[in-house]
Amino acid sequence: SAIVFPKKIATEQQSLMLVKRLLAVAVSCITYLRGIFPESAYGTRYMDDVCVKILREDKNCPGSTQLVKWMLGCYDALQKKYLRQIVLAVYTQPEDPQTITECYHFKFKYTHNGPLLDFGSKDRSESTITCADTKKASILLIRKIYILMQNLSPLPNDVCLTMKLLYYDEVTPPDYQPPGFREAKDWRLMLNKEPMYLNVGEVPTPFHMLKVQITTEKQRMESVDKNILREEETAQLLQVNRDDPEEETQEMHVR
Repeated sequence: SAIVFPKKIATEQQSLMLVKRLLAVAVSCITYLRGIFPESAYGTRYMDDVCVKILREDKNCPGSTQLVKWMLGCYDALQKKYLRQIVLAVYTQPEDPQTITECYHFKFKYTHNGPLLDFGSKDRSESTITCADTKKASILLIRKIYILMQNLSPLPNDVCLTMKLLYYDEVTPPDYQPPGFREAKDWRLMLNKEPMYLNVGEVPTPFHMLKVQITTEKQRMESVDKNILREEETAQLLQVNRDDPEEETQEMHVR
């Protein structure tokens, strides 16, 4: 009934388990708050004092069952340290899955000995990441997702999902395919309206880093009431990441 934060993250396995759970919470919250699956496809859990919805396999909702299977494939690639990024994209025309209306990026970095993993922040020096740091960042990330998802204008009624995985090719075997995935023939995704890029947040552990970003149509963002956001969070939350070097994925092999 509860997602419990460990008192310490001393091993890579403890870190991996936490990152898996956090990824499940983030994907579940996004799909729930965007109305992609019905209420029956979710169970209720608590993460600290935050009530969250967790996606589950629902025989009456094949889409939720499919997404759960995709998540298990992501866990396989994450455990092997192959996974660089998950792109969960929403599109409206079944015959044109490359033209999307919104997508969510989950980016991962790994380390063997636990130094601080940094996504280009200039004001951060190497230091030890504590469990309290990880817990605070995790809860803040989920709260920011809630704020954003509840205040973006709605998606169209009928939408489809696709998930694409990017790998660290220097360590990933050329023939590797996680369960539930196949090699992508055409992976480029395009928004057909002006995009808005949102940095939601990042969660460090001594062994992993998870970073979450959202790309949506700018018109959906214009309806957000900025007053609901604490002033110090707004700049970070709504930061446009057009110059983010992590976005340079054109040469990555997606399968």
